[in-house]
Amino acid sequence: MQEQLEVMLSLQDDMNTRVHPGWRDQGYAWHRAVWIECAEMLDHYGWKWWKKQSPDVEQVRLELIDIWHFGLSMLLLEKQSADEIAQVISAAESSSDGVGPFPEELEHFVAGILNTRRFDVGGFIRLTRAIDLSFGELYTSYVGKNVLNFFRQDNGYQDGSYRKLWGGREDNEHLVELARSLDSSRSDFKDQLYRALTERYESSAE
Repeated sequence: MQEQLEVMLSLQDDMNTRVHPGWRDQGYAWHRAVWIECAEMLDHYGWKWWKKQSPDVEQVRLELIDIWHFGLSMLLLEKQSADEIAQVISAAESSSDGVGPFPEELEHFVAGILNTRRFDVGGFIRLTRAIDLSFGELYTSYVGKNVLNFFRQDNGYQDGSYRKLWGGREDNEHLVELARSLDSSRSDFKDQLYRALTERYESSAE
């Protein structure tokens, strides 16, 4: 787990640097990004008592992955080393605390974010448990999303030459399929996934 956490932290730093080389000094409102994503996530889970709603669990999990991007960024800004941050996350993941209903856990998490403007690692882990998102799934989904973002950038996303639809399917579908075919526990998982995307993308153009 420690190694996987350090991989995610490194990927997040790389992606933020891709957006802005001096991202650490820009004063971005990461806490605002988190609570807006949380509001969207609650809509996917369902909260309206005046209409029939069922939790869209997969969409909730995807929103949690997006929040994790922002959360890692906030942790990186606290000037701790990647190893120290990974230890904090690992300790929270190892906690045996029980969880309450998802909406209540979410409201508690958001309140903490808004009051402290710091990322509540323990609160986030409780959210993953409340929606049955395992650490392995969090890792695979997070790395996959980052790899795809870099892949898009490297293949003309900004100038409009990138083909989001290839081989008859969207790139997100290819990503999920290829990620499942690889061993996510390997230290070079992200590199393997990038190569697999490249090979399939290039073969689809032939």
